[in-house]
Amino acid sequence: MAQWFISAKKADFNKIAKKYNIDPVLARILRNRDVIEEEEIRKYLKGGRQDLYAPDLLKDMDKAVKLLCRKIKEGESIRVIGDYDADGICSSYILLRGLVACGGNVDTVIPHRIKDGYGLNDSLIEEAHSDGIDTIVTCDNGIAAAPQVAYAKELGMSVIVTDHHEIPYEEENGKRVYILPEADAVVNPKQEECVYPYKNICGGVVAYKVVQSLFSSLHPENEMEIIEELLEIAAFATVCDVMELRDENRIIVKCGLENMQHTRNQGLKALIEVCGLEGKMLSAYHIGFVLGPCINATGRLDTAGRALCLLNSRSRSEAVQIAAELKDLNDSRKEMTLKGTGEAMECIEKNDWKEDKVLVVYLPECHESLAGIIAGRLREKYGRPVFVLTRGEDGVKGSGRSIEGYHMYEEMTACKEYFTKYGGHKMAAGLSMEEENVESFRRKINEVCRLTEEDYEEKVHIDAAMPFSYLSKELIGELELLEPFGVGNSKPVFAQKNVHIINARVMGKNQNVGKYRIHDEEGGSYEMVYFGDLERFHEFLAVQAGKGNVMRMLEGAAVDITISMTYYPSINSYAGRESIQIVLQNYK
Repeated sequence: MAQWFISAKKADFNKIAKKYNIDPVLARILRNRDVIEEEEIRKYLKGGRQDLYAPDLLKDMDKAVKLLCRKIKEGESIRVIGDYDADGICSSYILLRGLVACGGNVDTVIPHRIKDGYGLNDSLIEEAHSDGIDTIVTCDNGIAAAPQVAYAKELGMSVIVTDHHEIPYEEENGKRVYILPEADAVVNPKQEECVYPYKNICGGVVAYKVVQSLFSSLHPENEMEIIEELLEIAAFATVCDVMELRDENRIIVKCGLENMQHTRNQGLKALIEVCGLEGKMLSAYHIGFVLGPCINATGRLDTAGRALCLLNSRSRSEAVQIAAELKDLNDSRKEMTLKGTGEAMECIEKNDWKEDKVLVVYLPECHESLAGIIAGRLREKYGRPVFVLTRGEDGVKGSGRSIEGYHMYEEMTACKEYFTKYGGHKMAAGLSMEEENVESFRRKINEVCRLTEEDYEEKVHIDAAMPFSYLSKELIGELELLEPFGVGNSKPVFAQKNVHIINARVMGKNQNVGKYRIHDEEGGSYEMVYFGDLERFHEFLAVQAGKGNVMRMLEGAAVDITISMTYYPSINSYAGRESIQIVLQNYK
């Protein structure tokens, strides 16, 4: 059972509300998110492009731009090498579009997930050399490729690394010694000497900053138009790579979503259309759960080059054709994921691993591209860090997904003797290993795990105990100031006890939405919807009031079942009429 906590952080909410012309409830929510200082509050409520950090604050940005300007002027061939996930694809497009606009002689290579694996490898370096490439620019990878960068340098090529992943390190006498590739420039905010104010940007944003700085030096035609188009691609990458929507990230996504409503990118426009989102108010949810998976699906089941072609489309007919292909691929991926997740759960139950601190599941026959998605599903179900391993063409490959309180990359470093290759950050990671080391890794990663039982307990943090009677359309409209919502900036959570469910009906094409008439303690009547696990919720209600009452409720008869709940309010528009709707989040 989840533990519920009402945040009790103190502040003069009425004073803050008056100063910023907001409801005291919003002032409380800002305090709960530790948005305290005046400048922080202003930036949170009204932040815009002017609040984004200067690209030149990134270490080595001056070196990278100076080198690129020289290579462009000399007409040297430049190759962008990205990654096959959405962040890597977006990063590649951003650099390609920016360099082409500046007159660069540039092409792009995105490694094949199965043939090449993640990041730089010797064959990609050799291929670039044989193609006469002068300069390699990495994006969303390269920070862990010191040997490959050294190899490229030996062959006479220039190398610029742009990345956002953790810097590899070794422990020496209890101290971390960081290992940086000896590239001509390394642009990564995670470097110790980097003074960039916000470290948790994705590869797409790092690439965007490089293009911004390059444009400042070269001033290409249509500079602002291109910068605005690339801002929405950087926002897309930020959400897809599950970056925290705090500080600069939140502003990038907020402004990017505004641009995306009238996107300049033909491919993105076509994808929005084929996914049925045309004309809808786009949110971070749509990027993360509808559009993003279509971009990711190409790198999983086909070649990520198709998604790059989509973003590069200059004609509507080409864009619509590729977008439809990507959606079909993602539909196939969904079916395969369902099957793989079922096999993984069966494996965990059969081997009695449910109590392991860290779950390590080996699915030899599973498509290796699905490991990360399946790991995420298992993490949701079991509330534990999860590694899903599959049999690749060259040994075992796998992906991990973490929980709060468990820094996945650092924990993996304690087991690095088992890996032939690994990398990642706090919440996600990738690895390669020999098959005979799978069981040893499973044992060791559990032995070194320092998580306690308390770390596994689901915690529901409530922003305010707010009665339904306080709700108004004006307040619900004000809550939109807090968007975009996502990791690090979740939807506010409100609570109400002694809520009486009066009747219900099940709706939706798949009969997976519950709609309820409820009364509060004051006798007010409201409409409530629930988009979660209906079967589980109705089982809970049966324990409270008996199966007979629940059956009568679902048949439309009046009942009275009391629960406590957390919720978020919304406006339901139907047939030209608007009404307040309560969205159930948690119950007990």
